[in-house]
Amino acid sequence: MNPAWVQNRSPISHHLTPSQLCAKNSWAPLMTHTRAALCKALSSMTISSGKRSLQEQVVAPGSRSTATAASQMDSSETKLGATVASRVPQIVIGNPEELERKKRAIKAAGLSSLQVIADFDMTLTKYMVNGTRGQSTHALLNQGNAEYDLKRQQLFDHYYPLETCPTIPVEQKTKLMEEWWGKTHNLLVEGGLTFKAIQTSVANAVIGFRSGVVELLEILEAKSVPVLIFSAGLADIIEEVMRQKLHRSFKNIRVVSNRMNFDGDGNLLGFKGKLIHVLNKNEHSLEMAAPLHDDQGHEVVNNAKNGYSLVRDRRNVILLGDHIGDLGMSDGVDYDNRITIGFLNENINSWLSTYTTAFDIVVLNDGAMTSVVDLIQELSR
Repeated sequence: MNPAWVQNRSPISHHLTPSQLCAKNSWAPLMTHTRAALCKALSSMTISSGKRSLQEQVVAPGSRSTATAASQMDSSETKLGATVASRVPQIVIGNPEELERKKRAIKAAGLSSLQVIADFDMTLTKYMVNGTRGQSTHALLNQGNAEYDLKRQQLFDHYYPLETCPTIPVEQKTKLMEEWWGKTHNLLVEGGLTFKAIQTSVANAVIGFRSGVVELLEILEAKSVPVLIFSAGLADIIEEVMRQKLHRSFKNIRVVSNRMNFDGDGNLLGFKGKLIHVLNKNEHSLEMAAPLHDDQGHEVVNNAKNGYSLVRDRRNVILLGDHIGDLGMSDGVDYDNRITIGFLNENINSWLSTYTTAFDIVVLNDGAMTSVVDLIQELSR
């Protein structure tokens, strides 16, 4: 996610202002379904309820249940851009045959060949929390200095349209993202951010984990499957969210994100290592991978393997993300098989076809992690 307060982010933003770089090039939204187009897209997909194992959930393409799902999507009410979950099936599989092929291959290779790559915000965490739009790990941060909080918001207003602009070349956009993240990090230092402010921000935040996340992480830890959490945000906030909301740590998790350096009194001095932004949060940045820390700041794993050693020879991947761009988290992995699970939290009518083309499994409506738990259990049998 972005280094600013972003409360309502669509899978791909369609607004391009105020950037002059983007204003000269207009573009159409990637996908807007009419009812007929949506029904046509759904006819080639497998849809399921998310309440049973993946094998048991299958609804045959073109069946009455599929058509009913399209009708329900078309008529359902929305709240903050998310279709009401009770009206729509929870799981969509665009290509069941290809998914089964990947599952067979991974199962044959065994879990010793597997690694899990996950985004954090709105993937492991929930999109809606008690009826309120959940906050990202950047959005929840209250620096305790109104002047600097405002300055970070102004940076967001300037740079976010540049991030989402489709006409800016990647090389130029990368420089802009490095500029944005660098300025934001400097403001956090100049504004006197403290670790206590992070703890208070998390305690007051509207943030929570999806149902099933703890079960998933426990299963993966028990089976010694490494989990890499990639984030363009702040590792220290991610870890504090896990401490306060999960009340436990996991030895198989490594967080690949921007890390802060505090003095003995908890005052932010600067940042450690490589700067990670939205365009480079992938396995090319594994030198930044670090295990979780306890309440005293000590690593929960003694003599922990670094990121490269942890995933060496693990050539099968399960990737979890909520944006199309999260598919790039596996860049740098020479994998044999990759199963991708996309969490489509909002604007389902507009994005369903795009997501089912990009991801093997699509979880709708801020759905639970049940399908991923079922998948791991199936692969381990």
